[in-house]
Amino acid sequence: MNIITEMLSYPFLVRALFGGLLVSLCASLLGVSLVLKRYSMIGDGLSHVSFGALSVALAMGWSPLKVSIPVVVLAAFFLLRITENSKIKSDAAIALISASALAIGIIITSLTTGMTTDVSSYMFGSILAMSREDVRLAAVLCLVVLGLFVLCYNKIFAVTFDESFAKATGVRVGVYNIVIAVLTAVTIVLGMRMMGAMLISSLVIFPCLTSMRAFKSFGGVVIASGIISMVCFLIGMTASYQFSTPAGASVVVVNLIVFLLFMAWQALERA
Repeated sequence: MNIITEMLSYPFLVRALFGGLLVSLCASLLGVSLVLKRYSMIGDGLSHVSFGALSVALAMGWSPLKVSIPVVVLAAFFLLRITENSKIKSDAAIALISASALAIGIIITSLTTGMTTDVSSYMFGSILAMSREDVRLAAVLCLVVLGLFVLCYNKIFAVTFDESFAKATGVRVGVYNIVIAVLTAVTIVLGMRMMGAMLISSLVIFPCLTSMRAFKSFGGVVIASGIISMVCFLIGMTASYQFSTPAGASVVVVNLIVFLLFMAWQALERA
């Protein structure tokens, strides 16, 4: 408790904690649908797209968020259209866009600003990067995501597990897929400020995979994912402050340890 009280005495850490908790919750809830629909690596792909957009924004002197959010939203929509209307599988489409965007970002960075502190913080994450604007946007995003799951739970469940059945029952599958993709894109852009482009996908994947070790129902996995994600983020941030390790990497390692513990628990139950 003394460590947490000390952390809360620094304004930038307060912003990082609140903003990170909100982004972690959004990423974990959206991650359940993404993982079950085999779109688990979309976070990695969109983060690379965001890095490319941020590189252009920094090179041109534009606002990073105002450039990256619409670009990443368009990329998410494009990914859905590719996989729905062509023979390219979702993992191949994500890898295609991810590698292309990252390469463009690296070239633009090398030709203009070089690997500055700003670029490095978006690539690997920085605890100092979370601004008040980011926290406010994360709060709005969190309310939208929670509202989506509370008000449209049955439809999200149907879209996640059986799109054909969902269409037959009158659910507008395309609309829900686009909404999930857009919310995921905004979550990825905000999460990059804390976790970096290389680690943000862990917030999408780990909580869902961990909760699936203990729960079998969709609702149980969704609730557990949100709780596990926020707890792991708090522990990771505390460890980062205590041992002076990178915040993003610390959060990922805590998620990995919790996942391995749940796997061991599941193995013991089966034995």
